[in-house]
Amino acid sequence: MAAKIRVTWPDGPVCGICFTTALRTRGSCPNCGQDRLLPGKNSDGYDICRDCAGITTNMTCEGCGAETERFRAGHCIRCVLRADLDALLHPHTPPDLSLKRLIGVLAGAGRPESVYTWMRGANTKELLIRLGTRSIALTHESFDALPGSRSVEYLREMLVHHGMLPDRDRQLAAFERWLATRIQDLAATPPIQAPIERFARWHHLKRLRQLASPGKSLNTAVRSAKQEITESGKFLGWLLAEHGLTIHGLKQAHLNQYLSEGPSTRYAIRTFIVWLIKNKEVARLDMPHRYAATKPLITQQQRLALIRHCIESTASPVGFRVAGLILLLFGQPVGKIAALKCLDLQPLPEGLHLSLGNVPVLVPAQIAPMFWDYLHDRPNQQTGNGASRWLFPGTMPGQHIHADAMMGQLRALGIDLGGARNTALRSLVQELPPTLVANALGYSYQIIHKHGADAGVPMAGYAGKGALPR
Repeated sequence: MAAKIRVTWPDGPVCGICFTTALRTRGSCPNCGQDRLLPGKNSDGYDICRDCAGITTNMTCEGCGAETERFRAGHCIRCVLRADLDALLHPHTPPDLSLKRLIGVLAGAGRPESVYTWMRGANTKELLIRLGTRSIALTHESFDALPGSRSVEYLREMLVHHGMLPDRDRQLAAFERWLATRIQDLAATPPIQAPIERFARWHHLKRLRQLASPGKSLNTAVRSAKQEITESGKFLGWLLAEHGLTIHGLKQAHLNQYLSEGPSTRYAIRTFIVWLIKNKEVARLDMPHRYAATKPLITQQQRLALIRHCIESTASPVGFRVAGLILLLFGQPVGKIAALKCLDLQPLPEGLHLSLGNVPVLVPAQIAPMFWDYLHDRPNQQTGNGASRWLFPGTMPGQHIHADAMMGQLRALGIDLGGARNTALRSLVQELPPTLVANALGYSYQIIHKHGADAGVPMAGYAGKGALPR
């Protein structure tokens, strides 16, 4: 199982992996003091330059002259990337500044080998060829017309991230495409399609467009809209199949029967029913809210043990441990944690602060270095996602990590998401006035006051509106 020997240098035989590692070690040579590649070792085990080590292997790119590993035909990986991309994209015939910039972004990535592998994939290569022949224009409309795939969305988001396509809300655009498909699927049953289309467009789509703003995540709002539209369609299908009625024949008895005979997800039709009543499409009906029978909780001892685990564990990536601490200490929803920006971590004279509500909250001194180190060494920025503004960058350029991916990792840390959040909030309202907690953590006063009541906080603790002291 020994690695295959690639070269033999004065300090011994070198396998392929060690060869690549050696040609990526750079710094000041302790023997001659020059700042250059340090592939060799001296008698004390320190990394030294090629000349001081007596290495004769050629390590100079014939294209750019850089001292580095020669990837192909005497050229480094970056020169190879530029040549291959130039052949695919033809940025000079006719001249296209955006394509020239795309070549520069890809060839200048922190991990060019990954870019080389990515662009050789069949789907990606076809997209690049079509960009080069100009059969795909650099517009969102052109990308929307392509069959949906991760390759298409990855390239699109890379172009947006680096300013070669105009920015737009990705979640809103995806919802619009989903909605068009959903309405088309209902075309065979006009009595269902018509009210669902009106509800979806006039209520949900209008609301999502109003909510959309730079840096704001629509993940939760889009999820809720999809569920309400889907469940409302199911309800109309049931009403037609079971009673032969359209929405205009709906009575209270039908509504009661539907809610009582099925799962709790049926209560997601409430917004639809309220919208119908408001628009005078049905008579006034009693549509109850659905409240959870209990709130999940963990014990304070379990919460403290999880906090310690997030601080001390080395088995999980530090980013997810930082996310776990934000959940366990400040009771934040995972969707909001995933959408935090780098600017939300602020070094102030009193210490490192995190912006969650109206005023920044202090990150405990014991974990502040962990947060600070993570901020300056975030993952997923070595290919098309460099200089990401997100505290938790995703694998898609310009996007933060998806909330579902973060949820899975936090559960792998042993965290009961709902229980941890509720226990954290109850602990905070027992220590501080609920209104101050609401201001600091970005919650509504009603939600935090409810947690205060559940925790048995006396009414004297319900101070007026204010800010949590720094």
